[in-house]
Amino acid sequence: MAQMLVERRNFSLALLIGATENAIDPKGRLVLAAKWRTALASGVIITRGFDQCLFIFPLAQFEKLARAVDTLGIASSIVRAFARHLVALAEYAELDQAGRLSLPPKLCQFAELNSIATVVGVINHLEVWNPQKFAEVNSQGEENAPAVAEKFGALMRRPIADAV
Repeated sequence: MAQMLVERRNFSLALLIGATENAIDPKGRLVLAAKWRTALASGVIITRGFDQCLFIFPLAQFEKLARAVDTLGIASSIVRAFARHLVALAEYAELDQAGRLSLPPKLCQFAELNSIATVVGVINHLEVWNPQKFAEVNSQGEENAPAVAEKFGALMRRPIADAV
């Protein structure tokens, strides 16, 4: 099942996992797989991601991220740059009756999206990719998997604050 409910410290997190190829219609509406619609039913924030993809956050998850960034304050140039990247082109959206999201044209341009997108569940958000770009990035990830696993293991050994 692509969406799981995990109980942790008195709150639930709907896990968004798996990958699908989805159509983008001529009006720029992304048809989302049914497995993700419940987690996104209360509205989403669509914004620029990293590596030339889009992020789609359930509204509650984006609010957590925004609070975490806000807590860091504006004194740091890195925080300001991250905040600008995250919110400058961000837009609120809701699924329509057919389970589609209207993707803003500027964001489609940023991610080089046309009629098909690869949509990947990444725990608390979705990534929307140009299929060719995703294949390229995913291939690089496979090549670097041992090094990434080693670095991730080192991170997991350190105390980590609650994730956003």
